[in-house]
Amino acid sequence: MSSRLVEVEPERLSGWVQRFTASHGAVRLAEAPERLLLRAADGEAADLEVPWPPLPAPVVSPSLSAAVAEDDDAGARVAALAAHAAADRTALLVLVRRGGWAVGLARGGELLDGAHGTRYVQSRTAAGGWSQQRYARRRANQADGLVSAALDGLGALLARAGGPSGPLAPQVLVPGGDRQLVAGVLDGVPAPAASQLLALPRGPLLDVPDPRRAVLAAAARRARCVRVRVGPLAP
Repeated sequence: MSSRLVEVEPERLSGWVQRFTASHGAVRLAEAPERLLLRAADGEAADLEVPWPPLPAPVVSPSLSAAVAEDDDAGARVAALAAHAAADRTALLVLVRRGGWAVGLARGGELLDGAHGTRYVQSRTAAGGWSQQRYARRRANQADGLVSAALDGLGALLARAGGPSGPLAPQVLVPGGDRQLVAGVLDGVPAPAASQLLALPRGPLLDVPDPRRAVLAAAARRARCVRVRVGPLAP
């Protein structure tokens, strides 16, 4: 059974669910602190991830296994989820791919400050022997240079934010791109900023193209979206 992932802006979430219900029939709700699961009459399901969980207010059930509410209750909880996702949070964006890096601070879907740069890291090769070893060293050096450049940009960005008590101090962390390269950047942050960043709630890794200003601005908008997995309900 196939499913698809969509990202829905908080302002559009209630309308999206209404259209889902119109297409697939009345829904029942199962709820956990990190998600809302809408089960439609025709067997289709919409799994709504709660960004920065938990979702405030009492949950209907401690697990997704319990059948719960009717359409009206589902609508109320979806509205609560939309309000939760739309709440103002300063997000730190850290996007890194082999073609470059970008870091930024965003709030309410708007990019407040940011920087980006281009660096080239070669793809892996199937060659063997000494050529493979030389290639691996060159690739590692290129990756180190990319991480170092991203770290410099991140350090300057955080300095402009005014520190942990500054007006732009990040409240959540949004990574994107290559998981290993992003980890390399975050692992390279010196103390005490490292512990502060590691303590931030972290969103899912965004799939992004090579980071540029436009990609950074798009990530700022995506950071507040609700991720919805749509597909047939597993038996």
